Amino acid sequence: MHVSWSPPRPAVRRGRAAAVALLLPLLTVSPAQAADEDPPPRPFGAHCRVITEGAEVTGYCHNPYPEPDRVRLHLRCAAWWDLDTDGPAREVGPARTVELTGRCWQAVHSAWVSHAR
Repeated sequence: MHVSWSPPRPAVRRGRAAAVALLLPLLTVSPAQAADEDPPPRPFGAHCRVITEGAEVTGYCHNPYPEPDRVRLHLRCAAWWDLDTDGPAREVGPARTVELTGRCWQAVHSAWVSHAR
């Protein structure tokens, strides 16, 4: 005669009931609640590389995403009397690359590219 041990039946039911009680709120999300949640943000923004050579700056921006990106080159010049500049906005379409240029009179302190939808 083979005898196997098993836990009492009420303990098993309590375990299943506890599991159902824990999972029930996760499974009962109403469609109205699901619609209120924001979708994850879509990828956006061209990848830009900025090269500074003396007083001249060149930026190359490539957009791998389906939405266009408007990019601008910004320069901060090293000399206090030299004017800082914000270049014109250029649109970078999907799978496109644009070149941005700018310069200071003497030397460039910093240069960066801004993005806008």
